[in-house]
Amino acid sequence: MNYSEFLGMGAELSLVVLIILLFLYDTFAPSKCGKYLPATAIILLTLQTLFICFGENTGKMLFGGMYISVGMTVVAKVVLNIGTILVFIQSVPWLKEDDVKIRRGEYYILSLITLLGMYIMMSSQNFLLFFLGLETASLPMTVLVAFEKYRKNSYEAATKYLFYAIFSSALMLLGLSYIYGAGGTLYYDMLCLTMQISPMMIVGLVLFIAGMGFKLSLVPFHLWTADVYQGAPTTVTAYLSVISKGAAAFALMVALVTVFYPLQEIWSWTLYAIIILTITIGNLFAIRQQNIKRFLAFSSISQAGYIMLGIMSANAYGATSLLYYILIYIFSNIAAFTVAGVIERKSGKLCIDDYNGLYKTNPKLSVVMMLAMFSLGGIPPFAGFFSKFFIFYAAVGEGYYVLVLIALLNTIISLYYYLLVVKAMFLKDNDNPIAPIRSDNYTRTALVLTVAGVILIGLVSAIYDSIFDVVSLAF
Repeated sequence: MNYSEFLGMGAELSLVVLIILLFLYDTFAPSKCGKYLPATAIILLTLQTLFICFGENTGKMLFGGMYISVGMTVVAKVVLNIGTILVFIQSVPWLKEDDVKIRRGEYYILSLITLLGMYIMMSSQNFLLFFLGLETASLPMTVLVAFEKYRKNSYEAATKYLFYAIFSSALMLLGLSYIYGAGGTLYYDMLCLTMQISPMMIVGLVLFIAGMGFKLSLVPFHLWTADVYQGAPTTVTAYLSVISKGAAAFALMVALVTVFYPLQEIWSWTLYAIIILTITIGNLFAIRQQNIKRFLAFSSISQAGYIMLGIMSANAYGATSLLYYILIYIFSNIAAFTVAGVIERKSGKLCIDDYNGLYKTNPKLSVVMMLAMFSLGGIPPFAGFFSKFFIFYAAVGEGYYVLVLIALLNTIISLYYYLLVVKAMFLKDNDNPIAPIRSDNYTRTALVLTVAGVILIGLVSAIYDSIFDVVSLAF
């Protein structure tokens, strides 16, 4: 192996450098400089994102074809970076709290290590490298879920996440062993060329989808989601709900389209059933929730079903719609979690009924949460409407009319429970409303950026067109 090929992994190498710099800063910088660590992490990650946009060379295949860098993977990494930057910005007030009894730098380092694993997973063209990237992303996430280690809910959530992660990884590894036994290789392109329909290959495919279903919170692999989202710190929940899910969806799409395209008739019907169950069950259980984090957990399960519609299309329009949907979902969901996090830190309240009359005491937070709910529900002219439109368009283009109709009917159900939060804030009275909250500069920045994304991304058509121009080159 030529070790100089590592230099061709520009995105991953620059992220490793960033992790090392933050580790050295956190370890050796004087204590009085610790307050600058969050700003340093955000600035360095922003610079690294710009490097990926303008400095990363595409069209590379390294390590004998195990790793690939094309325009589509670069776009996916930039999208994940944008979401991570937003999460870092909104996490600063939480990290300053006294009950976060751990070195603050570890939060940024662990988050970036998970991001590194997602990079590798999305650029892999070999199932061995894919699995290494998946585990690199998963194991530090368990630590992040248990970050508030002196809170019972936090380490309980981490324990549940760890056990489910181990079980899903075991399923996936078993599936990969069947795929290797049937195909004789782990390389994506060689598997596709030699693909033959056999019971062993089909079982391997089903187990692989099951393992990825855990990462995406797809039904029936979703049972961990609500408990982990509720017990984890709100900032970590935001990261888990958007960044991890976006990377898993993209990696699953690449694997299915690249490796299992000859078996599309089999996996498309499998995903057909999973999508219907995921959207429907996510919506129905979201209606029953009173805890805002569990509410957003079941909302994210439903949103995962919509994301999978992009995979069903298996073409450039589907891949573009998937990335576009993830980008908009990042801004919408992080806006909701930022508001929920502010209210939780300042008042300790997480029940939706506690939001009654919020507009009278905190009108700005209420408006931001309202815009986030409108976008997640797909109400025009907010960005969520355009993301659903394009992903429905891609699915209809492949003839999935009934599936899109079911998804549209579920959108009406989702509008109902998203508007329940808006109703609580603007229409319901509360004898003991949440006291006025004054947000810090980091929180205000996060709110402004997410609101701008919710309003503008859908209206600026050049964003979707630019993603399509890049993605179409890979198909």
